[in-house]
Amino acid sequence: MNKLSKKVKTIIIISAAVVAVLAAAVTIKNCSSGAVKGSSEYTVTKETYENVIEISGTVEAAQEQTLQALSDGTVLGVYVKEGDHVKKGDVIIQLDDSTQQYNLAKQDYSIATASITGSARELSLLKTERKALVQKVADRKVVATFDGLIAKLDVSVGDSLEAKDSVGNLVNVDYLIAEVEVAETDVGMLKVGQKVEFTFAAYKDKTVYGYVESWPAIGEITSRGATVVKAKIRIEDYPAEILPNYSFTGKIQISEPEEYLLVERYAVGFEDKKTYVVKKGSSEKIFVEMRPYGSENVKIISDKIKEGDVLVQQTKPKTSGSNGNISRNNKSGSGKNSEPGGMGGGFRPPSRF
Repeated sequence: MNKLSKKVKTIIIISAAVVAVLAAAVTIKNCSSGAVKGSSEYTVTKETYENVIEISGTVEAAQEQTLQALSDGTVLGVYVKEGDHVKKGDVIIQLDDSTQQYNLAKQDYSIATASITGSARELSLLKTERKALVQKVADRKVVATFDGLIAKLDVSVGDSLEAKDSVGNLVNVDYLIAEVEVAETDVGMLKVGQKVEFTFAAYKDKTVYGYVESWPAIGEITSRGATVVKAKIRIEDYPAEILPNYSFTGKIQISEPEEYLLVERYAVGFEDKKTYVVKKGSSEKIFVEMRPYGSENVKIISDKIKEGDVLVQQTKPKTSGSNGNISRNNKSGSGKNSEPGGMGGGFRPPSRF
């Protein structure tokens, strides 16, 4: 081959290399402006952020009285049965009080005699002693201390009871209450009247509502060594399926839930310091407000975007210090007293955001 042909071959090779470089430059320019070549697609999802305090426990009747004998004795009368409604002061059970009645009658005779022949001091002492005897007569009865319902009763005439024997329960179920543990770090968020949502195993897939009634001005240390405050929750309206001592899980609502539209951050493009997205099958740029949400997602604020919209990738992640792979599965969950924030992976929105 002569020198001229070698020169021509060299020029042709150099020219081909220049063309390849220019083509690559054009390709790079096209990929960095607008939709990315071979771009991915991202579906807009909706998530709910809840600012709540999670609780659990059991509900109790508004009032409860354990029916028990105050002294030893034989049952002479049972005046109610399970399911009966009683009024405050009604006698539920009567024990044999013949001895107590005799002692009281004898005391009355002594008082009558002393009022004629005895001294004033003796008479005063007898009257004071009589008060104790009257109380002993009263202790032979089991009496309702409030209006309520006989929830349980296991006693019959002729039974022999010992002091403090429990034979049943009287309850007031006009409303239910629950005492729940609230961590010391969350007590500052409590307010009287805050809505509380309850879920009961006995009332599946349905929600019962109550509210925060009160909490003490002192904390308690649990067996786990944690400091808590026991808040009192009240349920005014509840279904018949819920009974005292039923267990629940629930949450105290600190603020109203918020719904967010989320999408991977690579679906957002930038133009003149504004953010936009492009729906699949369209070239129209839809300008939206954007807020960071975790490391891989952003919140989209726009009435032109809705859940389920498919958006086309507009930006690429920086590859420096990473393998350049795009994560599409790192979705942020709904918050509990916190909200994801911050951006990573080299993503930088305009300064005004």
